[in-house]
Amino acid sequence: MHKKRKKKKQIKQLLLSIILLMIAGGTYYFVNQNNQLTTEKPKEIIKKENKMKDTDIKNSIFKDYYEKALKIVDKMTVEEKIGQLFLVRYNKNNLDVQKKYFPGGYILFAKDFENHTKESIKQEIDNNQKINKYPLIIGVDEEGGTVTRVSRYPSFRKERFQSPRYYYEQGGYDLLEKTETEKLILLKELGINLNLAPVADVPSNENDFIYNRAFGKNAKETSIFVEKMVEYANKNHINSCLKHFPGYGNNKDTHTGIAIDNRSYESFLESDYLPFKSGINANVPSILVSHNIVNSIDKDSPASLSNKVIKELRENLGFTGIIMTDDLAMEAVKSYVDNNEAATKAINAGNDMIITSDFIEMYQELQQSIANKKIKEETINKAVLRIIAWKYYSNLF
Repeated sequence: MHKKRKKKKQIKQLLLSIILLMIAGGTYYFVNQNNQLTTEKPKEIIKKENKMKDTDIKNSIFKDYYEKALKIVDKMTVEEKIGQLFLVRYNKNNLDVQKKYFPGGYILFAKDFENHTKESIKQEIDNNQKINKYPLIIGVDEEGGTVTRVSRYPSFRKERFQSPRYYYEQGGYDLLEKTETEKLILLKELGINLNLAPVADVPSNENDFIYNRAFGKNAKETSIFVEKMVEYANKNHINSCLKHFPGYGNNKDTHTGIAIDNRSYESFLESDYLPFKSGINANVPSILVSHNIVNSIDKDSPASLSNKVIKELRENLGFTGIIMTDDLAMEAVKSYVDNNEAATKAINAGNDMIITSDFIEMYQELQQSIANKKIKEETINKAVLRIIAWKYYSNLF
């Protein structure tokens, strides 16, 4: 009798243990699930963080593409988002970066077209598009005149394109449109979707560094020129890019060192801003910012790293497209910024894309800055959303 009671007691204890284990397991599962909900943000919250203000979208040049872009951005890893922020100096011998770093696009220089035919460079560019997870912005500086990356080679054109000013002076806007259209069609045939032109600067005189690349007229005439150039590009479904905001004026070459601009703020309002405003009104999709230090706007930072300069574009001029830096590997930046902070400062200032010849180093810098909370992921999301919307706008998806 005693043995039976003992056996029943053991069975009860065993059943009680099993019940307690089941309760504990259920509790762990519930807590674990709730922990997942707190660490993995619901899709609605992610969308809210990625989404810009409604007014930003409604007024944007890319407004018809944000909904599609958001679906892409929501699925991207942080590493993929960082890569999209860069327009990288092209290096055909280092294309493994595409698989690891997901660059937003490439900028090609003259050496990249040397020894190529139209067919071979197109095939190379097409192959790059195929192996990359996200479509690439493929940019080039084919201004004409002193800056020609493509047409300098006879395999692409019998003679290089002259400067827009030359064609205008020879035959007005009729000849300019004819030659510019020929140029844009050539670039598109090669797989290029962004021409980093026109130059919207208003130099003071013929001795200024930027004069030979500019239209060479006053602000009013340059504004008409810029409007026309943007219209030609839009008509031919290729991206243009105004440069170099907020206006080069008579400053020295920032490729070789810091340029300090001491002109008054009023001079920018009355002159330099006018061509940029004209291009914005004509729906230019991108604008490049210089490295000049403009004392009347921000005496502490190169324009490309200045939140105050970017605000001039966004708030005062109402630009809703892509803002990109000039190459951050230039001496004007290197000699000004310490401790590998150029890319971090550029993104925090409000740039969407960084042109760079030091891609891997700057990519790793941004990774570290996000990990250390120097850059908010929300800031990255906002820029990437605009970039992906731009790529939809450009018919790359």
